[in-house]
Amino acid sequence: MSDLSALSRRELLSRMGGGLGALGLASTLQGAGAGGLVPRTNFVPKAKRVIQLFMNGGPFGADFFDPKPGLLKYAGQKPAGADLRTERPTGGLLASPYQYSKHGQSGLEISELLPNLAQHADDLCVLRSCHTDNPNHGPALLLINNGTMTERVPSMGSWLSYGLGNENANLPSFVVLCPGKPVRFSVLWTSAFLPAQHQGVYINHSNLDPKQMIPWLTNEKLARADQRKQLDLMQALNAEHLAARGGADVALNGRIQAMETAFRMQSAATDAFDVNLEPEKVRELYGKSHFSNGCLMARRLVERGVRYVQLYYGNGQPWDTHSKHDEQTRKLAADIDRPIAALIGDLKQRGMLEDTLIIWGGEFGRTPVSENGNGRDHNPHGFCMFFAGGGARGGQAYGQSDEFGFKAAVDKMHVHDIHATILHLLGMDHERLTYRYAGRDYRLTDVHGRVPQAIVG
Repeated sequence: MSDLSALSRRELLSRMGGGLGALGLASTLQGAGAGGLVPRTNFVPKAKRVIQLFMNGGPFGADFFDPKPGLLKYAGQKPAGADLRTERPTGGLLASPYQYSKHGQSGLEISELLPNLAQHADDLCVLRSCHTDNPNHGPALLLINNGTMTERVPSMGSWLSYGLGNENANLPSFVVLCPGKPVRFSVLWTSAFLPAQHQGVYINHSNLDPKQMIPWLTNEKLARADQRKQLDLMQALNAEHLAARGGADVALNGRIQAMETAFRMQSAATDAFDVNLEPEKVRELYGKSHFSNGCLMARRLVERGVRYVQLYYGNGQPWDTHSKHDEQTRKLAADIDRPIAALIGDLKQRGMLEDTLIIWGGEFGRTPVSENGNGRDHNPHGFCMFFAGGGARGGQAYGQSDEFGFKAAVDKMHVHDIHATILHLLGMDHERLTYRYAGRDYRLTDVHGRVPQAIVG
């Protein structure tokens, strides 16, 4: 055990009296590469890691990737198909004023709001037919993050960490970046009943100083060697405590692993989270907004072995445009266009895009009809997302929404299908990635989910 020089495996087993508990702890402390487990892949993965760009609040697909000229043609009217139930009272159709053009060899249609991202059209697999089950932020966030609207179940990032393990024992396998707090907060990255080491590690990157982002990253009173001795003593005591309980205390095992990871992070995290170490030309390429810094930080993390990075756009729900939709959307689009394009280009230049899956989207979409005359309400019936890299077939728009972009119509993609497809690209069969808890086998997709071959083939 490279990090337990003061306690050899034999000494540790002797102190604990042997048994499965000792072996379990030794494996936990020794585990490198996949975090002490063999990845649960069912076939050769196309992606090794994920960056999820989460537009919390819900963007309107017709503004970006799903042109709907019918909105202008019937503006102010409410024809059949535009009268679905919404969370709040709404009026007639509200036109989306943005021009579309075709891009790349594929001719993928992208709006004028995303000129930089449009340069990567052939890398984008746009999903035009996504849908979910609830029009409220909280339940919809739970469904797209945790696979169910019921709390206390593992998040997708935790499932991926559990299935694939960690490539870098000095960093967490699952990191959540947000300059603030999204609605529902930590339940969105909980490990729930999965082993605790798969919990997402939340980082508020409003302040770019790693010591501010990660409190107590360094110990001002003890040298590193003394910290190691102190931790060895604590781990030995924890080991005895674990052995007395048969080695099956999941929470204690998770705590032991967390203490080891925290110790190793003292040096690794200072480097990984510090975007100021990047050359100035790279910083300029991404831009220097909170979202820009998050995209660059995500690239630094995945190249160091973090499996899953989830980047929330901002505090609360910035994309929740109930009023002044067009005015807000222009600002939001301008803030995401440059850094996402930079992230795709940067990963491609480093040879990482082919096995890094980028996911873009929110918890639902927005209505094609107006609220308050210039806003858009929540829309669970139909919305857009995109995949880039990671084996997803780029240069295409998969599925169709109806004439006004209100409802998924052709090749519909429910949230369960999206999760199943993500797991497939990572080499895992969503029906076989299970965990037994409370007398039944749980999985991310519950009893649903399909994988469209047009996306992964």
